[in-house]
Amino acid sequence: MKYFLCVMGMVMIVEGLPYFAFPEKMKDLVEKLLEMPTGFLRRFGFVLMATGLLLVYMGRR
Repeated sequence: MKYFLCVMGMVMIVEGLPYFAFPEKMKDLVEKLLEMPTGFLRRFGFVLMATGLLLVYMGRR
């Protein structure tokens, strides 16, 4: 459980850094995301999840 909490903490740091460092650019990015088709975002999210799963698998070997 300690390892899981450490990993989640690191993810939150990495995810929050752009919002802290570049808030105006992040607002522009969110506006662009709203304009993108749902299907594209769904496929992009799937690719990110699959890549993450592959990285975790490779790291655990």
